[in-house]
Amino acid sequence: MDSWFREYKQTASDQALYQLLWSLPKGGDLHHHLSGAGFSEWWYDIATQPERNGGYIYYTKTRLRQCRGYGTNEYGPNPQNLLFRTIQASTYAGLSDCEKQEYKLLSALDNVEKQAYFDSIRLDKAHEGRNEFFERHWQRLNELTNNPHVGAYILLKNMQAFADEGLQYLETQVNVDRSITPDGELMSPDDSLKIYTDMLASSAALETGVTVRFQYALLRFLPHAEKHLRWMYDFVDKHRDLYVGINMVGREDNDKGYPLRFLPVLRDLRRQYPAINLAIHAGEVDEPNQHVRDTLLLGAQRIGHGLNTITDPDTLLLMRHGPYLIEINLISNHLLDYTEDYASHPFPEYLRTNIPVALTTDDRGMWDSTLTDEYYVAVKEFNLSWQELTGLARQSLQHSFLAEDDKQAALSAYEQRLRQFAETLARDGDSSLPQAAPKRRFICNYQPTLCHQG
Repeated sequence: MDSWFREYKQTASDQALYQLLWSLPKGGDLHHHLSGAGFSEWWYDIATQPERNGGYIYYTKTRLRQCRGYGTNEYGPNPQNLLFRTIQASTYAGLSDCEKQEYKLLSALDNVEKQAYFDSIRLDKAHEGRNEFFERHWQRLNELTNNPHVGAYILLKNMQAFADEGLQYLETQVNVDRSITPDGELMSPDDSLKIYTDMLASSAALETGVTVRFQYALLRFLPHAEKHLRWMYDFVDKHRDLYVGINMVGREDNDKGYPLRFLPVLRDLRRQYPAINLAIHAGEVDEPNQHVRDTLLLGAQRIGHGLNTITDPDTLLLMRHGPYLIEINLISNHLLDYTEDYASHPFPEYLRTNIPVALTTDDRGMWDSTLTDEYYVAVKEFNLSWQELTGLARQSLQHSFLAEDDKQAALSAYEQRLRQFAETLARDGDSSLPQAAPKRRFICNYQPTLCHQG
């Protein structure tokens, strides 16, 4: 297939290449923040249907009336001047009369407000970047992310969308210790988790054919992160059938989350519990540092982003042919200004010096993108061969946190799917591919010819 694909890239239209990559069997998405992976319309759809979301009613801020006066904390979790911050009815009931006038039922937004709400939780403007993303998007989603019915719906929509583009395995980050009831009471983690497991057992989920496992995410820079890590180690240990690892997340340019902060507590936990897999964000910063090396010292098997690994030669050598994989997020790294352009991304250096890598989507709902978009950017920017393209899927499954028997079964299933796909292409050419692969806003901006009508 290598020679066929080389010629195809040279002769196929942008549309045909995208359709090929959309249809291509894919392995796993290993770097997937569930709360960042919901498209705007998905959030709105489930949030405005109490009969499907557990009986929750939501309001969002559409006006600013300075109800708290001047000098308020605009850098905390509840800024006064943030539009489209969403709260549930129990929280709305406790607001002052002035603050209630700032909010509107989410289901009652007019068309202009609804579009603004959609745009408020994705990077859709040239001036937006990492501060808008890290400091605003989750503050706007706010209490939506505390509803496990909403989370389970977002997960199902991801499974269905991923199935359409050929993914077979999803390893996503799901936290259940901060869920709240419609009355605003704290829900037990086990009760929250059951809502997710019930969804995964549903016919709609099973029909996707996508295998799902969870990671628990630790927000690394918080004051009591070590205490939370101890709790989640115990929780993950008790739910190993579904939770396959722990992930340290959060802005690395907040130095309070530096990796070696967690070395003592991890060493203590490893004395108490059988091994738990670690996938840790590292190297997602502008300056050279040794965070990736320090992350390996913590025991990480996978590195999220790993951008600045290229500035640390000793660690770069350690990664070659090694057991560690770098989760590559081309779209995320560019939109958040960690790379000036795609040409400056170290991905091809890693790929072509035998450092295990896999393409992943990160917070795709906020980029308004798909896994196929990551593949398309990689092929267009770095001229991937067929072997490199399909190797990305293999690597994702080989370095997944699936149990060994499940991993081998997933790899066998992938090879069978890929073989059938290649045989069909060889026999029928690209006439066997769908003629209108769905496209979202990111790819239309990146390659306008893909979305040009007429």
